[in-house]
Amino acid sequence: MGIINRVEHGLAKAVHGAFAKAFKSEVQPVEIASAIRRAMDDRAALLGHGRAMVPNLYTIELSETDYERLGDYEDDLSDDLVAAAQEHADSQGYQPGGPLEVTLVQGEGLETGVFRVRPATAKQVGREHSAREAADGPRPQTNNGTAIDEAPVHRPVPRSNPSARPWLDIGGDRYPLLGSLTTLGRDETADIVIDDPGVSRRHSEIRVTTDGPHLVTSIRDLNSTNGTFVNGERISSQRLQDGDRLTIGRTSATFRAGRR
Repeated sequence: MGIINRVEHGLAKAVHGAFAKAFKSEVQPVEIASAIRRAMDDRAALLGHGRAMVPNLYTIELSETDYERLGDYEDDLSDDLVAAAQEHADSQGYQPGGPLEVTLVQGEGLETGVFRVRPATAKQVGREHSAREAADGPRPQTNNGTAIDEAPVHRPVPRSNPSARPWLDIGGDRYPLLGSLTTLGRDETADIVIDDPGVSRRHSEIRVTTDGPHLVTSIRDLNSTNGTFVNGERISSQRLQDGDRLTIGRTSATFRAGRR
């Protein structure tokens, strides 16, 4: 990871004298790489035959100070972070949902040394599809320069038996609903990114709860422009049954309740 090591070395040389205290709290590239690996592990979803799908898009939100400091290395650093993520995926046998991409952005309300990782899945990504336009719903991953797991809104629930979890079939691809709340939308901060101009940035959300030993799944429209449909009927919120056909924009999906 050339640029990561070079940046680390350059910063280490600068940490001395009156500047030592200030630099100690700043985000280091190796911490970002570690947070991406943990986000990948956290979101790994079993697909069968020993394969596990992981997000392929990682948006790193930095404080103004950290972004200005790392911005000079942005392209090389992003490339090296992608290489580190790919190496981890290969070592763990993960299958990213599409080409891996890491984007650095300046976040709001972040102190120096604090950064967030927003994992998402998109089949087609590119720098022109930048997270600089990211909307609400950050997924906090780190604090004071050290990657830690806080309690994000979209924290996946325990995955002791992933095959029993509900999932969506979208165009023949399987998207397990491992979290208690899964957002669908065009924005790359959504849990399931749908590249469809008829889909709102945050279009709808699927909630999985428990009713005793059973899982209960429902879908709610997030005030989308074109609405959310279940079996051809526009809904605001509705409980889902196995085989229900969902339509958002021009995209259709089939809900599967998983093994009971």
